[in-house]
Amino acid sequence: MPRYRYLKVARLSAAIGAVISGVHAQEALGDDVVNEIKDAWHRYLVLVFEDQNLSCEQHIAFARSLGKITQYPMSKGLVEYPEIVPVIKLAHERRNFGGVWHSDTTYLPSPPSGTLLLARELPPIGGDTKFANMYLAYEQLSNGMKRIVNSLNVIQSSAKRRVMKGRGETVQVGRRAGEEELIAEHPVVRIHSETGRRALYVNQAHSLHFSGMNVQESQPLLNYLFRHQTSGEFTARYRWRPGTMILWDNRCVQHYPLNDYHGYKRVMHRITIA
Repeated sequence: MPRYRYLKVARLSAAIGAVISGVHAQEALGDDVVNEIKDAWHRYLVLVFEDQNLSCEQHIAFARSLGKITQYPMSKGLVEYPEIVPVIKLAHERRNFGGVWHSDTTYLPSPPSGTLLLARELPPIGGDTKFANMYLAYEQLSNGMKRIVNSLNVIQSSAKRRVMKGRGETVQVGRRAGEEELIAEHPVVRIHSETGRRALYVNQAHSLHFSGMNVQESQPLLNYLFRHQTSGEFTARYRWRPGTMILWDNRCVQHYPLNDYHGYKRVMHRITIA
């Protein structure tokens, strides 16, 4: 474990994540502190900052210290703070937002590098989030499987559930609910732009089929990868506390928000880093 001058680190699990103390995001952070946060982000992939009761302005300022803020394509931000997208499940609702293992917006040509999520209102119990390390998921594949996946690209869609109805054919993406459906092609194994490490880059929410193959041909291998990449030895689980802010690396992390708090309201504020 590296020694930092400003940060204190407590591992979330052996596979992924760290709880960071010594950072007060309510204040302007110096370059030395920001550089240590970025180093820890690349090292642990998921950083948990507890007791960060931030205003919207402070939340945005912290995100900007890490990179350029970009808009999330499927939801509008707050009226006064469009950079912040509210992620809300009301007490009467049964479905939660993004309730499946996934990486964010892999259907974009240039998906975001990071997500910064701040807890505003939480249920009394439940609503934990799981995280999975896609570096480890790739590294634990056999050499033969690595050779196969290294050679493949995957088609990713913003509307997988609907377009998967045409399972026997290469999927054609049209329009849905008045919104343009977004589609992109990416390598199955992504090389991280800053660390140079290889990570699996398929996910249950958005990956449709391999380039040059139809859905039926692709499904057996995709299903194997979906099961493999979320194995327990690659994961960590965090129980949210009010005021907790979590930063994760979308290039090499998948997450899964648990939907086990029916009857209670949950409000999170999300900022996406380009």
